[in-house]
Amino acid sequence: METSSNRMKSLEEKYELVIGLEVHAQLQTKTKLFCGDLASFGGDPNTHISAITLGYPGTLPKLNREAVDFAIKMGIACDSEISRTNWFARKHYFYPDLPKGYQTSQHINNICQGGGIKINVDGKERVVRLHHIHLEEDAGKSIHDAHPDKTAIDHNRAGVPLIEIVSDPDMYSAEEAYAYVTEIRKLVRFLGICDGNMEEGSMRCDANVSIRLRGEEKLGTKVEVKNLNSIRNVKRAIEFEAARMMEMAERDETILQQTRSFDADNGTTFALRSKEEANDYRYFPDPDLPPFIITEEKLAAIKASMPELPEAIRQRYMSSYQLTHYDAAQLSDEKEMVDYFEAVARHTNQYKSVANWLLGPIRGWLNENNFSIDQLPVTPGRLAALAELVSSGQISFSSASSKLLPKVMENPDKTPEAIAAELNLLQNAGSNEIEEWVTEVLNKMPDKVAEYRKGKKGLIGLFMGEVKKLSRGKADPKITTSMLEKKLNEAAVNS
Repeated sequence: METSSNRMKSLEEKYELVIGLEVHAQLQTKTKLFCGDLASFGGDPNTHISAITLGYPGTLPKLNREAVDFAIKMGIACDSEISRTNWFARKHYFYPDLPKGYQTSQHINNICQGGGIKINVDGKERVVRLHHIHLEEDAGKSIHDAHPDKTAIDHNRAGVPLIEIVSDPDMYSAEEAYAYVTEIRKLVRFLGICDGNMEEGSMRCDANVSIRLRGEEKLGTKVEVKNLNSIRNVKRAIEFEAARMMEMAERDETILQQTRSFDADNGTTFALRSKEEANDYRYFPDPDLPPFIITEEKLAAIKASMPELPEAIRQRYMSSYQLTHYDAAQLSDEKEMVDYFEAVARHTNQYKSVANWLLGPIRGWLNENNFSIDQLPVTPGRLAALAELVSSGQISFSSASSKLLPKVMENPDKTPEAIAAELNLLQNAGSNEIEEWVTEVLNKMPDKVAEYRKGKKGLIGLFMGEVKKLSRGKADPKITTSMLEKKLNEAAVNS
């Protein structure tokens, strides 16, 4: 009997999944795209509004220049071509929560053309091609559960600046889509143009999904899944749609071009409406907004202000700090982690040791307490001191992470060395004393020594543990291991 996993594997061998994503990122400007109303998240309903947001007759929009700068930064980060001459259009499509009756967006010309996002899936890197990035205003929010028989409207979000990052149909698995959205969120956070908080709606994703027989060039009928509010749900929705559409194709059913929504509770999608074509939007240039020009001087100034981006950081960490690709990628995942690692690196050259600390016990503590790295009570200088204590052999990593680190967290004003001394954790690296401990342990366990000599090399761990107990953790592990092997091999030769 064919299992569901085998069935899906068989379908995936027959059909190719093709995905294009539209990612909307709210720009972190203080005010809205065309007026001075606050663009911040939250606030009581309808408090971040004015006559312009509400579309009163006689009001005129004024473009937010910072929003333009943010869009250009994203384009530069994606290797897009920046359009020098730009204008806005009115998109006449019914938004119940946009009082003007239309959305102001870009249409034929877009501020950023082309470019790409580098992704890594299962160790394989490639660039997902972008079609364009454009500027537009966000809509308000309809609230359907505030009243039993009415829909409430909150216009606070209406007019907040967005960039829409539109990919080509250039992803071929849910895993690639997951990696793509992850990279976009990382980029907007590094650039400081969006907080990437999908749960609050400041980053949202629409997925265009189709299938075709493998080997075919023509794209199949497209289904758009709207307003996916987490990276995990992007992956889940695409996986469901892929299975649904492939099963329909197997039954020779017609796949309709639809707009669908995703139910995160049961992991399924459902139809909202038949998909409108672009010509239904009735675009025309906005007569109240003049074209805006990006000068060469402006573009040069924005390029000069760009921070170092994750890909460049990864390469630098591998070349300058000799970190592995994995460590470099993990450390460059978040801007806050990069800042902290850089601060620690100014106090020590034990870069691999610092990476081990940050990606091991420090990350574990942060996850357990639901903290970010900028809430860590250990200063960069103190973590550097911890790394130096371990690297110099004064304390084992195990003791430092399990016993010393918690006390350093509780006493951030004390040096790790002082706390280690108080806890009697500093190791004795003196070879004479270690030799006495090793000799005593081996003399107590002649039967185990005999077994070791017969080939049970794993017993070295038992001897190590006994020396550790006898020395109360003060014996340096490297010296102890070397001493044990020397003594045991001597015993083997003498026997």
